[in-house]
Amino acid sequence: MEIPHIPVLLEQVLDSFDTPRIAKGGILLDCTLGFGGHTFALLERYPSLEIIGIDQDKDALDFSTKRLRAFGARFSHRMGRYSAVVGEVLSDKEFASNIVGILADIGVSSMQFDDKERGFCFDSPILDMRMDKSRQNSAKEIVNSYNLGELEHIFRDFGEIREYKKLARLIIEKRKVEKFTSAKALSTLIAKHFKHPKIHPATQAFQALRIAVNDELGELERLLATLSKNPLSKGARVSIITFHSLEDRIVKQEFRKWERDCICDVNVMRCICGGGYKKGQNLYKKPLIANKSELKSNPRSRSAKLRSFEFGR
Repeated sequence: MEIPHIPVLLEQVLDSFDTPRIAKGGILLDCTLGFGGHTFALLERYPSLEIIGIDQDKDALDFSTKRLRAFGARFSHRMGRYSAVVGEVLSDKEFASNIVGILADIGVSSMQFDDKERGFCFDSPILDMRMDKSRQNSAKEIVNSYNLGELEHIFRDFGEIREYKKLARLIIEKRKVEKFTSAKALSTLIAKHFKHPKIHPATQAFQALRIAVNDELGELERLLATLSKNPLSKGARVSIITFHSLEDRIVKQEFRKWERDCICDVNVMRCICGGGYKKGQNLYKKPLIANKSELKSNPRSRSAKLRSFEFGR
């Protein structure tokens, strides 16, 4: 079977779950199964581990189910948005006590990006970007129907584009003449009016649209909120890979909150909460990134960052 995706930060992910508790066995939730690269390696490394893979992309689940068949009952899968599935799993306290790890790789997979029929790449003949094809709003609907203010919000807050107003205005003007039907038409327009010294001029705009289409930041925030309300048992770990500053900031800030023993407002002179709220600790002071060897073999890992947290209650 040809493997269409090279998992990023693979060794770092494996090491982040290298604990005696995980080695003894238990259940790990792979929130973004994709094409099974991380799950395959984890099942190989830890023979007593079981993994439930979660994904909203049916094509990815079909591929991974076949790829991971050799592991038998140690692997199972669920289709859906990972925040909802994790919330459902953690609501069963007895089952939740067996969970030793959670992994989330927040980003589009290589196969999704490279498949022109999915509408993620710059030269695609369609404009889609849905990870779950059953979702209603695609990038095409957003680009052709959102008003100026809504487009400005997407490009400013999700793409961190300095000239977000100019981009939104250009799209509005262009679609008055002809609707956007392809990613290629959109990326061509952007490349004509914007320049970037290191990346394709449309990279940040496409990132912003993809985040909006799939509610990626909302999903991440809901996952972290669920874990905040339902912390994993002592020794269990959560590892999250992000690909841009928006996601990384959310993870970093939430992990810092989990490390706080006192949850009083910063303006309070003296603690009145009584303390005892610390959930565990960050495993790394700074996020782990790709080494030179990985950057050379897999350029898409250049923006990947891994943060890990170990629960201690």
